[in-house]
Amino acid sequence: MSEIFEIIMVLSFGASWPFSVVRSYRSGSTKGKSPVFLCLIIFGYMAGIVAKLTNGPYMASFSQKWYVLIFYVINMLMVTVDLLIYCRNRKREQKELIACGN
Repeated sequence: MSEIFEIIMVLSFGASWPFSVVRSYRSGSTKGKSPVFLCLIIFGYMAGIVAKLTNGPYMASFSQKWYVLIFYVINMLMVTVDLLIYCRNRKREQKELIACGN
């Protein structure tokens, strides 16, 4: 039962990432984004993955509970993509500033 609530929690956190990734990509802007925040979120998902992999009872029943870990990995990948898009957008913004002579 606790896995169900954990999945609900991870899905709730992860529901906004696809929208954030698309918005970042389309806008080409870094406004409203914090790379430190994104890195902290990635670190948190990594910690959750490590916690699962080092939990004896979880790993003993991994063949039946693998799906919980998958949600952590998917969310972490989405946040990583958002961070990479942030880096792309930042680089573009810096080139635009140089081109404008600022």
